[in-house]
Amino acid sequence: MIGRDEELRTLRGVLSDAAAGHGDVLLVHGTAGVGKSALLRTFGAEAAESGFRVLRTSGVETEQWLPFAALQLLLQPVARGVENLPAPHRLALSGALGVTETEPEIFRVGLAVLELLADAAERQPVLLLVDDLQWIDSSSRDVLRFVTRRTSDFAILAVCAARIDSSDSYTPSAYPDLRLGPLGPAAAAELLDTSAPGLPAPLRKLILERAAGNPLALVELPKAVQGMTAQMDGLPLTQRLEDAFAARSDSASRECRAFLLALAAEPTAPLNRLLEVSTHLSGSAVSVDAVQEAVDAGLVTLVGRTPEFRHPLMRSAIYTRASVADRLATHRALAAVMEDTPERRLAHEAAAVIGPDEELAARLERFADTSQARGKVAAAVPALRQAAELVHDAQRRTGILVRAAELSSEINDRVQTQMLLDRTDVSVLGPVERARLLVVYDNAAFEPDEPHRRIHDMVTAAAGAFDAGGADVAENLLWRAAARCFFQDGDPQVRAQTVAELDRWDPDPNAPHVLVVRAYAEPYRHGADVLVRLDGLEPDREDGRILHFLGDGAMAMGDISRAARYLGLAAAAWRSQGMLGLLARSLATGWPRLFLGQLDRAREESAEGLALAEETGEWIVWLALKAAAGLVAALRGEAEEAMRSIRELRAHSLFAGMPFVTVVAQQVDGLLALFDGRATEAYDILVCAFDSADPRYHSVSRWLLAPDLADAAVAAGTVEHARELLAELPELASRLPSEMMVVAHAYTDAVLAPDDTAEERYAAALTVLPASWTLSRARLHLHHGRWLRRQRRYVDARNPLRTARDEFDRIGAQPWAEMAREQLRATGESNGRRHAHTSEQLSAQEMQVAELAAQGLSNREIGQRLFISHRTVGAHLYRIYPRLGITSRGKLAAALAALQRNEPRETDPTARG
Repeated sequence: MIGRDEELRTLRGVLSDAAAGHGDVLLVHGTAGVGKSALLRTFGAEAAESGFRVLRTSGVETEQWLPFAALQLLLQPVARGVENLPAPHRLALSGALGVTETEPEIFRVGLAVLELLADAAERQPVLLLVDDLQWIDSSSRDVLRFVTRRTSDFAILAVCAARIDSSDSYTPSAYPDLRLGPLGPAAAAELLDTSAPGLPAPLRKLILERAAGNPLALVELPKAVQGMTAQMDGLPLTQRLEDAFAARSDSASRECRAFLLALAAEPTAPLNRLLEVSTHLSGSAVSVDAVQEAVDAGLVTLVGRTPEFRHPLMRSAIYTRASVADRLATHRALAAVMEDTPERRLAHEAAAVIGPDEELAARLERFADTSQARGKVAAAVPALRQAAELVHDAQRRTGILVRAAELSSEINDRVQTQMLLDRTDVSVLGPVERARLLVVYDNAAFEPDEPHRRIHDMVTAAAGAFDAGGADVAENLLWRAAARCFFQDGDPQVRAQTVAELDRWDPDPNAPHVLVVRAYAEPYRHGADVLVRLDGLEPDREDGRILHFLGDGAMAMGDISRAARYLGLAAAAWRSQGMLGLLARSLATGWPRLFLGQLDRAREESAEGLALAEETGEWIVWLALKAAAGLVAALRGEAEEAMRSIRELRAHSLFAGMPFVTVVAQQVDGLLALFDGRATEAYDILVCAFDSADPRYHSVSRWLLAPDLADAAVAAGTVEHARELLAELPELASRLPSEMMVVAHAYTDAVLAPDDTAEERYAAALTVLPASWTLSRARLHLHHGRWLRRQRRYVDARNPLRTARDEFDRIGAQPWAEMAREQLRATGESNGRRHAHTSEQLSAQEMQVAELAAQGLSNREIGQRLFISHRTVGAHLYRIYPRLGITSRGKLAAALAALQRNEPRETDPTARG
């Protein structure tokens, strides 16, 4: 490990933390030959010596056909522990590690693996070493990502290595990464002199120059550089290394070379099969002597009875050095001995042909059909990718690629999906396939630029698909176009085009997708009708898809209570099914709950949703949840946290093209300025959201900011200007009578009213405001009391101010609670002290755990509900009890209830801490 002192210090630091029970994950990434595998080997040996149990796996290109292949290898040493797991975890892992008809849900497997590793870590700290992450099968990769995000409470460290320059594509978690670069000149010279002492000066200089600090090159090039100097000029480094490795095999026997080529083509095959294939290829019996020859040449090592190349470049060198004829023969021989593993046999058959092979392509498609039917989508994708390469017709080839991209998108393999999309030829697609392709693009490769043109193209493609008989894909694409009308605030032309196309299909006016498209695209035109029809619907409480559709549509119109209800039911459905990407979407309930005064739940759901959105790559959902998190923090008086969230939001590449969140960012900035006493600045910030020429404008969502604008206008003395700005509100509220519009109209009408009509307008507004909008009602009481105090009606002012104070305290909206206290003091009333609100003492996840434990759920039940280990639940409870001044689970409900009522509590003298 010459020249790697700093990297080893970093790894030893996280290893020490993990030994103390603070798990972590680190991605080591860099170019080929830079020493990633060597670093992992050295670090693994050190960890084993210090008492860690080391579990290893690595990615293999040919195993990308095999779901959970890398996971099986990783867990082999602890597989006996599966029998000790609860039945749901045991079944999920048995399905992943065994041969079953259907593939289990990724996240159920992930939770089972987490419990298995947590059990192992109770006895001995665990180190997971994952090499060649770029070749890990997608199922194993997703499980690793799930697990490594949840190890912070355990003695579990994961170190992964990937042959990439950037960590963006393969980071298994949101933790730090370690880039492994070339060695410096001094370290490079030391390594060369250590591995190849006594080199002639000219040769030493040449190797140092050609190796450019690459450790593998410094070790391997001296073994093959003599006689290759001229050929090496101008070659890229990896090719030089491959040439050096391949040259070392030139002197091997025919039998050894046959064995090496078989191993290169199928590195995970059992040794007896490799020898059988080698015998067939060489024409003479190949025994373990050929294996020993490869070991003696330094090309192969034995792990038990399993041969492995010493470095991935050795494998690629042997393979690429072989003639095309030898490669094809090797794949044919491998296919012949692998009849018991059809996916491997098909992979080798595909690799054994040159040019189109329609019959084989059809077999690959049938294999993909069977895999998909059994839920083994991860195996279907590479089969379709291979099939596409074997067909002659361009239209059929692109059709297969579109299907592969659809399935790849379904399993959230965004890198693979983009690669498949890049290979499609849009010019040969029919209308249905074109619509399917646009659905995949919208889902997996969302592009925010030119929103109006993109919406127009999507609607046009939906029309073509519908006319060609593809009603299902047409409905899906039109819904996505309508969603963009909301998220990106489409102009009136594309909004009208979207609804006109829907009307052309003469749909059932009560169908959920019809209601949602109209709510998204033209809420002012269709909102009143959609609201009435929603009142008549009774959706299935188990149908997460329909519930989510309806919740999204309601939220787009500002029908907040209904949105929270439907999305909450959808979240429960997705949670029970382990569908974490869809659960993240439905946890957008955090946003509507804000306006209902449910700040604790909004904080909890936003935090959980953000973690899941990052984990599943749901970046549009992430934007919404990050905006909600910033707004929650602002309303709770956590200014630093609010500003941090909004900075992260604005730094995202999609932010500028998404007015539905840019308007929320303005709201947070405006509220922070208002709470800080900068009224004029607050007003100027909020005005931007009402200027149609400003990129932070949203034609519908701006009305959620109307109460904030009115507050700022009163404080800044710009009431007349605010009235002018809100002049169109009454007419729009009559066309779209959603809760958002009713509240915006009633609230601003009262707060901005002249003194001679203010009294009656406050009374009218409190009558009209929905009972569920507790935060807005409390704010209106605050303004009413403030107005009464300005009229010197001090006694009359106290009652609404007390109501406001108590409600703000209950909700946890501390900036407004302090305003109410200040106003009460100005009326001559002294205030009782404020008691700590529950959510000020507990984190978002701790609050979830405490509430579920108070309901009587066991640690395992809580863990399964929140997709965390039951041991993590126990660790949370250990921290929760002393903060609440209690010692047992049985006292949780009373402690939480007392805090919610802001009652003083008697501290349990035996509580920890």
